Amino acid sequence: MKNNYWGEIVFGTILIIFGIILINPFMFWMPTTMLMMAVAAFALIFFFFAGFVWKESSRDEREALHKFVAGRAAFLTGVGTLALGIIVQSFSHLIDPWLVAALTAMVLAKLIARAVLK
Repeated sequence: MKNNYWGEIVFGTILIIFGIILINPFMFWMPTTMLMMAVAAFALIFFFFAGFVWKESSRDEREALHKFVAGRAAFLTGVGTLALGIIVQSFSHLIDPWLVAALTAMVLAKLIARAVLK
């Protein structure tokens, strides 16, 4: 049985690299024009990665279980990271609304999916 996850691995790795490049805290890496091109490339790569994740399918129960465990790990990592970001930023009394919005969207998506698929 051959697992064909190379596309997901490649686009995931490129997505992570572009995310690190986009952090760019001191405008050291790129001028503004280059940064906007990198943002566009980041968005495009994200859509490719999301396409791979969306179309993945399981051939048997074992693969389905692995898919569900990976999804749960990713969800908990995302929620934990956002919650930690909110906690850390609350010490400076300046919480980025995007952190709260992302955390809310993730939790609402999970609750709605559970309610619909029940």
